[in-house]
Amino acid sequence: MQRIPLDSLSTRPPVTPTPNPDPIFAAARVALDQLREELLAMRTPGGHWEGELSASALSTATAISALSALVLHRAIEPSEVECLIRRGLAYLDSQQNSDGGYGDTDRSHSNIATSYLVLAARTLAVRALQLTGAFPSPPDGRTPLDDYIASSGGLDGLRQRYGKDKTFVVPILTNLAIAGLVDWKIVPRLPFEAAVFPGSMYRFLQMPVVSYAIPALVAIGQVHHFRGPRTWWPLRQIRSLAVAPTMQVLQRMQPDSGGYLEATPLTSFVLMSLAASGRGQHPVAIRCLEFITASIRTEGSWPIDTNLATWVTSLAIHALAQDPSDNGSWATPSLIDWHLGCQHQKRHPFTDADPGGWGWTDHSGAVPDGDDTPAAILAIDQYLTQIDDPARMAAAQAAVARGASWLLNLQNRDGGLPTFCRGWGKLPFDRSSTDLTAHLLRALEAAERIAIAPADARRIPTACQNGLRFLRRSQKRDGHWTPLWFGNQDHPDEENPIYGTGRVLLGIAELPSMKEAAASAADFLIEQQNSDGGWGGGLSRMPRSSLEETAVAVEALVAFARAMIRNRRSGAAGPGIAPDQRTTAPSPFLDEPSRSTRERLCREAILLGVRFLTDAVVSRQHRDPWPIGFYFAKLWYHEKLYPVVLPMAALGAALRCFPPSDDNRDSWAS
Repeated sequence: MQRIPLDSLSTRPPVTPTPNPDPIFAAARVALDQLREELLAMRTPGGHWEGELSASALSTATAISALSALVLHRAIEPSEVECLIRRGLAYLDSQQNSDGGYGDTDRSHSNIATSYLVLAARTLAVRALQLTGAFPSPPDGRTPLDDYIASSGGLDGLRQRYGKDKTFVVPILTNLAIAGLVDWKIVPRLPFEAAVFPGSMYRFLQMPVVSYAIPALVAIGQVHHFRGPRTWWPLRQIRSLAVAPTMQVLQRMQPDSGGYLEATPLTSFVLMSLAASGRGQHPVAIRCLEFITASIRTEGSWPIDTNLATWVTSLAIHALAQDPSDNGSWATPSLIDWHLGCQHQKRHPFTDADPGGWGWTDHSGAVPDGDDTPAAILAIDQYLTQIDDPARMAAAQAAVARGASWLLNLQNRDGGLPTFCRGWGKLPFDRSSTDLTAHLLRALEAAERIAIAPADARRIPTACQNGLRFLRRSQKRDGHWTPLWFGNQDHPDEENPIYGTGRVLLGIAELPSMKEAAASAADFLIEQQNSDGGWGGGLSRMPRSSLEETAVAVEALVAFARAMIRNRRSGAAGPGIAPDQRTTAPSPFLDEPSRSTRERLCREAILLGVRFLTDAVVSRQHRDPWPIGFYFAKLWYHEKLYPVVLPMAALGAALRCFPPSDDNRDSWAS
């Protein structure tokens, strides 16, 4: 592993000198109180949080295409959806970027995928609304949108964006074919007939789409079977025989809400495919339509998903509990019961997952996953002391034990944790993830303290060792990790090494076996800090710092700083290193000048980050979330609660680490 020399850190481009910590943390206390007040005011009547996902031009375009396809294929009267289509088009009119293209959110750069989907939606909508006699003809000649698509490489640019992963490129091409913009011959066939096999076999069948896209595989594969070029007779017969049983798979996977994964894009692709193949009145299509019509917002947009209620509630609980002045009064019985009630209690029809995990929302379309489940366990750990009812305490402990067992069964052979299904490692969004693996380690540590089955307790040491090996292998030469579900649109590869490194460092800062990896990660974060004290996309001196990324970096560096201080006080050689584990081999932790330099630089970075967060809250920048979230197949989103809960957690952790009345070195840790 290539380490960043400490000398280069100490001579990095100058930043604003660090002021006296007392004023910084006095201001941080005021900012934290403001965030806390706002967060508590955002609770639902039940005491939990729903948040608010960004409106999405991508989701809006797919919904318009689905509604228009129903009209064009005579599955519904134009008057039933005309208003929805017009409202959606009006929203899209307000979202076109200056380059002629469209981004996923109102703060996103244009991209080829969303721009193509908007083109298809407009084409279908014009045809559908012409049936009402009240819509003008499409524009003549080239439009700015056409120019943007051409400048982005057209279909070749679309394919290049997704590489071998057909999860999203085939639905987009199908949407274009349904709109008559491309020939069906260029749309790859999806083997929908494979869905007749049990879900447990999917990972062995080399599916060309990720695990959560089986409904799209079925519906899109079927519409190509009906509308695309005829294939050779034996295969055509096999696929014809597979239509009915795979439609039963679609019905079995469809949740009560009608929305697959609660996601408008996935549900819309299924609906437009059924409509284009003459089955727009099938029960599956009817329920998809009900979900889409219920999901439109007042401004005419659709979000990518209903909400992230379970996820943001777990994050909010963590943020509140970091406050050194927190008294846990937010942990009401209704919140606790709701949170525990989000745990899945039966085998899931979508991924065949066992009971015991949590999904991202309390709606029926959620699927248990490897990020929300650790977050829920850690949240339970925060409110456990507030439970005074024996029955509720027993329920919380049982939930943790089930959740830990579920996570242990999800862990891949490579030691990493995937999102939904064990063993689906061929495509990008099914692979083991560094941030999820670090989350797993933290959750298992909490579960050991709360409640865990004896058999699972025996599995934890091996699971943790395997997870740590995966993290060591995954760390890049400069010390960073890249996450799975978060990105930065300004990064050349749309990755987010700040989020990934911050989340992993938070999980390993105090582990003896990860001392070198933790130090390298901390060095990376310090080096990537911008001159304004914040962090952005993980390239030195990024033009824009965000609250979200800055908060993640600060919280991680605080964890690393606390570990350094504890070990300096105890005489250990570094974070998490007990005295009897010292070695005489050269190490930055054993070199007192180097250790002092790292400690000083870490302290300065934290103080500058805290000041950035505090100033941003004072200027109300926390009310303008930034798109750092990846959704399925690189769909961007931002979430209203992220710039509230993430800075809260960072400021709370820093206030615990820095008592504001003491400015000596030992004030690093409480």
